[in-house]
Amino acid sequence: MAVVNLFYISLLLPPLFLLFLLFLIIRPRPVQIPIKKRHVFITGGSSGIGLALAHQAASEGAHVSILSRSMDKLEEAKNAIKLSAGIDVAIFAADVRDFEAVQRAVDEAGPIDVLIVNQGVFVAQELEEQKLDEVRFIIDVNLMGSFNMIKAALPGMKRSRMDRGPGSIALMSSQAGQVGIYGYTAYSASKFGLRGLAEALQQEVIGDNIHVSLVFPPDTETPGLVEENKRKPQLTSIIAASSGAMKADQVAKKALDGIKSGSFIIPCNFEGILLSIATAGLAPSAIILDGIC
Repeated sequence: MAVVNLFYISLLLPPLFLLFLLFLIIRPRPVQIPIKKRHVFITGGSSGIGLALAHQAASEGAHVSILSRSMDKLEEAKNAIKLSAGIDVAIFAADVRDFEAVQRAVDEAGPIDVLIVNQGVFVAQELEEQKLDEVRFIIDVNLMGSFNMIKAALPGMKRSRMDRGPGSIALMSSQAGQVGIYGYTAYSASKFGLRGLAEALQQEVIGDNIHVSLVFPPDTETPGLVEENKRKPQLTSIIAASSGAMKADQVAKKALDGIKSGSFIIPCNFEGILLSIATAGLAPSAIILDGIC
């Protein structure tokens, strides 16, 4: 019996050795993406998570640019960041649905090191009741707006990588972009779309030393959530409450820490971690534990 066992062990050793060599060659390697003294460009940066991200990045010594539609809100955000961090930020008023306007803002802002595509609109309603114009608006802002922003910024990001080190493109998705939720047909579709965009984009830009991240926050205490709750279906509220709500600055810290470590998937709470494990699939990974935590 011992001879038989040794025989089978001898058969297993060569493939196991080859697997070990393969692991050493292709294993994911940790990435460090610095923030200090680098240009961080944030869309939807005048309120909510985007404003919290701008505060966080500025406090860490980044050169921050924020973009949103309202110049008045941008001025308020700029003054608030100046007051708290003592740092001036650049502000750009543009609608992410307008590629030419976005391109002008990016050209004026200069080379970007960390692009955080954070803009988003969400209106919870059953598809049967929701008007198609509203569905189209959600898709255009959340998904097409992200394409516009990345398309505008990517050439400059690629050109500057040799001199400026690793770059990052982070997309603000949602737990509703990991699992479909009642009342979120349009919103979930737009956020699921970001997953496909991010996975394919990572393959296209990793050779240029640009790392893609997907952030999956739960309900977050922002002005947008207040407006959403005014017409959210009761069942949607019950489901969303099961994951709890986070404060914008908590989400911002989780997001920025994940971006700095080059993580592809960035969950924000315990339920998000479980969802990330359940939905990891074939997502790219910068670290071994990405697929399990």
